[in-house]
Formats: sequence, structure tokens, C-alpha cells
Amino acid sequence: MTTPIATNTTQSIDTVSPDAAPAQHGAKAHTDGGWSGVPVQTRSARFASADVADFGPVTGREIVWKYTPVARLGHLIDGDLDGSSYDVGFPAVDDVSVEWVPRTDSRIGSAGLPEERASANAWSSFDEALAVTITGEDEKQVVVARSSLGETARAAHTVITAAPFSRALVILENAGSANLTENIEFVIGDSADITVVSLQEWADDAIHLASHFAVVGRDARFKHVVVTLGGDIVRVNPSVHLANEGGDAELLGLYFADSGQHLEQQVYVDHDAPHTKSRVNYKGALQGVKARTVWIGDVLIRHSAPGTDSYEQNRNLVLTEGTRADSVPNLEIETGDILGAGHASATGRFDDEQLFYLQARGIPEQEARRLVVRGFLIEIVQKIGSAELQEHLAVRIEEELLRSATVSGAAPLASATEGASA
Repeated sequence: MTTPIATNTTQSIDTVSPDAAPAQHGAKAHTDGGWSGVPVQTRSARFASADVADFGPVTGREIVWKYTPVARLGHLIDGDLDGSSYDVGFPAVDDVSVEWVPRTDSRIGSAGLPEERASANAWSSFDEALAVTITGEDEKQVVVARSSLGETARAAHTVITAAPFSRALVILENAGSANLTENIEFVIGDSADITVVSLQEWADDAIHLASHFAVVGRDARFKHVVVTLGGDIVRVNPSVHLANEGGDAELLGLYFADSGQHLEQQVYVDHDAPHTKSRVNYKGALQGVKARTVWIGDVLIRHSAPGTDSYEQNRNLVLTEGTRADSVPNLEIETGDILGAGHASATGRFDDEQLFYLQARGIPEQEARRLVVRGFLIEIVQKIGSAELQEHLAVRIEEELLRSATVSGAAPLASATEGASA
């Protein structure tokens, strides 16, 4: 049976709640959620609560916010939010139900709890949750689309429950304008095989903060794909709890940041049962002045998880001057009885040898550059498992690549040869 995370509204390990914390130099509590005199040392020890009042003010110095432009997010972190239901498109599919349920529904809180104030603000503010329930062993595709959220600051909550042995590809389509902070829970039953694609094709003015929580059942397989191609500030943070023996998680990400965009993802995989497996692979490209991406990958292998097999990596391709990519992989291992664990991170510009090879065969430089980038990103697209979606994303990537250097606000990076001659 799947072992869900406790549904209490607050969980904490080796922390003190803000109300109970003693005052020190005028500070009642640490802004990460509790002050105990010793900073949080491990990923699993972070304070978690569904009540926004349990979190202190956000300053931008907190570990979970240090890379984020918090000054532009006050309306979602601290402001009043519209938590009402909204228009959602979902074509009917056999063995799939989609409904709005009250916040008292027992499924809410089954997969995780907020670890930061914006997520908790969304949890405290939503009126109804969108509940998607998947049954049946036949392969199926579920599309949940929203494109009319508007400019109002909103809170949202979604719970996707996959019954044991169920199989599905779930596509979450996001488009249009938005000011949204939300939580999405995934409860994956024993021996289920579920792929989720979160597709961010927001309008240029959209701001989207999302925390995804997943708990994976025994011998279940969960593939989670984040594709971010639009929006002004987009931050999607997936957290996967491998709580049952034989659980398998694959977390993939693809992002393309243009001038002024901030695209962020903080990934957490918690190996908490024997013989679990995880693979994390995120790839991104950046072009234009002040294009910014952030990737943080945390993997925890607990003492309770012998036989773990884990690997995470992040790759960033810088296309123009004036961009910034932050990449921070972290790995914690509490047991020596593992099959393997590792991480890797790299950020760089075009491979000059690849460009030379293509140009030597008569391909113009700009087309050669597009081919290199397309080949770099297409690996993630090909792992989704939907030919229709893969074709759509290939077109969208091509559209991003066709944006001229003038539109992006920066000149392409010079090749190594050009730089040397200069």
C-alpha cells in the first residue's frame, strides 16, 4: 500500500515553530519557519506547514528564496488571493474523473506540505481544489488546460490521484496572463505508471509560482516533466517522495529563457524506501540581456533506503551575452548500501567544433547554431512519450530559436576563434 505523508497541517524535524521560538536580538523566529539556534543542515529538516501564518516575512536571504526576485512577488507571497474555482478545459476520457472538491477533502495534504510562504499562502487561500482521479490499466491521455486566469492574484490547488496499476499521460497546459501561486499534489498508487507534463506557455506578463508534491507507491513509476517557454517569472518546484519499495521517479525539465525572463526550478527527490530509483535531467537555453535561469537539485538518500540508484544533472546552453544561469546540485547520503548516486552540472556556450563541422558542410552559421541548440534540447522532448506533444514542442523551440539577436537585446556569443583574433 502507498504510504502517504501525514495530512496534519504542520510538520517539522528538529525545528521550533515561530510562536514557540524565543526572541533573540528582537527576532522572534528564523524566517525559514523556526529558529532553534542552529541553521537547518539537511534538506529533510526544513520546516513545513499549510498555514501561511507559520512563516515569517520573506527577505530574499532565505535559502529557498535567495535566487528569486522576491521584490516583484509580494502580491503572491503576502497579499490576499482569489481562491475561487476557475475555467478549466478537460476533454472527457474513460476512467478519468475531474471535479472541484472542498478544501476539507481527505485527499488534500496526502503528498506534501509547503516549505515556503508563497506556497503556504496558496494553501491557506484556496476555496476548492481541482481533483483528478485516474483508474484503469489501459494507457490514456488526460489534458487539463487553463488560459483565462487573468491578472488577478490567485491561489490554486490540484490533487491528482492515480489508482494502483493505472497508466496515463497527464498534460497540464498553462497559457495566457496569470498572477498565480499554487500547489499540485500527485498520489501515485502501487504499480501505477504515470507521466505528467507541466507545460508553461504563459503570456509575457505572467507570474507563476508552483510547488509540486508527489508520493510514489510500491513498484510504481512516475515521470514528471516541466517545460517552461513563456512567462515573466516562472518558478516550478517539484518534490518527489519515494516512500515505498521499488518506486521509480524520472524528473525531466526543459526551459528557454529570453531577455528579462526569470525561470526557476528547485527539485527535491527523497529516497525513503529500499531499492528506489531516480533520474533527474534538466536542460535549458538562455538568450538576451538579463535572461535568468535557476536550477537547484536536492537528492536525499535516507538510512531507510538501501539499494538506491540515483543520478541528477543540469545542463545550460548560453546563446548570448548578458545572461545568467545558476545551477546548484546537492546530494545527501545517509547509508553506504547503495547501487549508485551522483550529480553533475555544466553551463557553457556553443561547441565551436560542432559549429565548424556544420559550417564546413555548407550550413550557414545561424542555421548551424539553431541545429546545435535544437539537438541539445530535443533529448528532453523525445522522452515525453507523446508524438503530438513532441511535435508541438519542437515547433515552439524552433520559434524561440528564430528570435533574432536584436529582439533578444544582445549579440550572439563569439566563437573561440573570433574571440582570439579580437
